[in-house]
Amino acid sequence: MNDEHYTWPDLAVDLYDKLTGRGAEITYRFENLEIFIPNKVDPDPKYAKWRLNGVLKISAKEAATTG
Repeated sequence: MNDEHYTWPDLAVDLYDKLTGRGAEITYRFENLEIFIPNKVDPDPKYAKWRLNGVLKISAKEAATTG
């Protein structure tokens, strides 16, 4: 895993890559997480507010080998 991460997505990708094939499960729990999504790329965009509550689980499993 890379020791320096420049963005949260980079960190998530490195963690997922490290755990893939180990039967790992990544669980994210959200309680009133608010995300403001811009409607366009502009210096002064309007935003839509998304609120997330609940659990997101991502599982990694080794592929079955045939032979």
